[in-house]
Amino acid sequence: MKSNESRKKQHKTELELCFGGYSDPGRRQVNQDAFAVKKPALASEKKYKGFTACIADGVSCSSNAQQASQTSVTQFIADYYSTPQSWSVQKSAGKVLNSLNSWLFQQSRASDLRHNGLITTFSAVIFKAANAYLFHAGDTRIYRYRSGSLTQLTRDHSRTQYGKKDFLIRALGMDCHLDVDVQTVKLQVDDIFLLTSDGIHDTLTERFLQERIASVNNNSSSSASFEQLAENISLQALNNGSKDNLSCLIIAVKHVPLEDAVELYQSLKQLTIPPALHSGNKIDRFIIEKVLHQGARSHIYLASDPSDKKHYVLKMPSLNFADDLIYLDGFSREQWAGIKLKDPRVMNILPRIDNSPFLYHICQFVPGITLRQWIYDNPKPALQETREIIRNIVSAVRVMQRAGLVHRDLKPENIMIAPDNTVTLIDFGTVKIDGLDEISPALSDNLPLGDLNYMAPEYLLQGRADSQSDLFSVAVIAYELLCTELPYKIVNTQSLQQAKKSHWKYQSISRFREDLPVWLDYALHKALQPETSRRYQAMTEFIDDLYRPNPELLKARENVPLIERDPVRFWQLLSAALLLTAFTEFILLLT
Repeated sequence: MKSNESRKKQHKTELELCFGGYSDPGRRQVNQDAFAVKKPALASEKKYKGFTACIADGVSCSSNAQQASQTSVTQFIADYYSTPQSWSVQKSAGKVLNSLNSWLFQQSRASDLRHNGLITTFSAVIFKAANAYLFHAGDTRIYRYRSGSLTQLTRDHSRTQYGKKDFLIRALGMDCHLDVDVQTVKLQVDDIFLLTSDGIHDTLTERFLQERIASVNNNSSSSASFEQLAENISLQALNNGSKDNLSCLIIAVKHVPLEDAVELYQSLKQLTIPPALHSGNKIDRFIIEKVLHQGARSHIYLASDPSDKKHYVLKMPSLNFADDLIYLDGFSREQWAGIKLKDPRVMNILPRIDNSPFLYHICQFVPGITLRQWIYDNPKPALQETREIIRNIVSAVRVMQRAGLVHRDLKPENIMIAPDNTVTLIDFGTVKIDGLDEISPALSDNLPLGDLNYMAPEYLLQGRADSQSDLFSVAVIAYELLCTELPYKIVNTQSLQQAKKSHWKYQSISRFREDLPVWLDYALHKALQPETSRRYQAMTEFIDDLYRPNPELLKARENVPLIERDPVRFWQLLSAALLLTAFTEFILLLT
């Protein structure tokens, strides 16, 4: 039996819902409505993906309407929980809905009869942490009852023709392109969400629905009582003359999680940050063999585990940050990402040892050298070898992108390179995780994290970082790999305010490597544009342009003055012209 204190703790940190529904064909022979609710059995799914409720109403003129609605609700739920836990709700649901819409639309096109298409309205609510995420297309509805008032949260995607019944202008399977209404609403305890098909809300008034929902005692309500209420509402619609299918789903919010900074701080404070260690020291089951790094932010050690005779890297926070909640929050997110991302291109982090009192990461041992050391060892590398390394870096960064992560601190020190030029990302303590931010927003002191020399302007100036920001950092690394210099001169890397005053004036790489083709400089320049809209929209486009000239870039540069297009060449020609002029004047003076 759990104590009262533990129950309160659980209620405070976990979302709890109560739901019930009812669906009936009404006066029709076939029920073309469908609804579904998913309460995850796994704690991780409940936390990172949330609860899902959805309702659909197949377009009645089609004999495939029932298949369309049932497929939509069942497939949406199944596919949504198959998306990565690091993805945001909007990204996960958006991907699933677009895929589902494409499948329905293609099935409709394959049908001999156009009116037999798989078309259905669709409305869904995903409850995660303290938010409800709404996705809607069609004329099914989502209402919210709060503080005695019923509010329709969705708008009907239908249009009325004179003398005719309303017709849908938006639904799943109707068009190859899907336009979905998306919104996020904050949850409060005792909120009640009501999902209905048009057989209900076209017949019953909002006042009636509000009165019936108001009769619910949320404290003593159960799934059985909600099912009975949903059935009563449906029967009343039938008695009022509804000729359509009847579906009603009710979800009540019992408890809302309150994950705040104080709770996080207390949970992290329960673990002890180890003091600086030396060779021969032991911690848990590990023996320290070598000190790899001791800095102001962290200590990193090479350690061995006698139980499996393998080497590991232990990363421990510096004692300087024992009371820095922002740093500790980032440290915990790094562990989460390292455990979830199981890919050889990203350093794996193992789960903590059970009952260990210490706070540290158990990291995969990655052989090789840092990319910084590689740059020192190869001040003027061959173009083909450098391109291969850049392509491998992009491949590793895209692993994080596909998981919905933004690194935000890509630099040579955070990349390991093996003798075969394969790379591994080894440090992601500043990672941005959309899926976790929805549960508990990352703590921040509004200062960008990372090395200013590799930081994208939008992150440095506005604190906003996305995949375009990581692309910028990769391009800086690519530039430095080729010439050991940086494309922009930061005024003062020790001063954030001074760095923000930088003018972002690109230095042509031809200043440092005249042997490189000019079209390569154009590709680097585009990837390093201060405005995100002028950069490449995908890293693969950048890689492609590093291997072959981009005709569009070449054409665009034709109209650019030579001093901007190729400053070195401009000054060479100008110097030659001045020299020729001086020589001519000298000859004239002699004659």
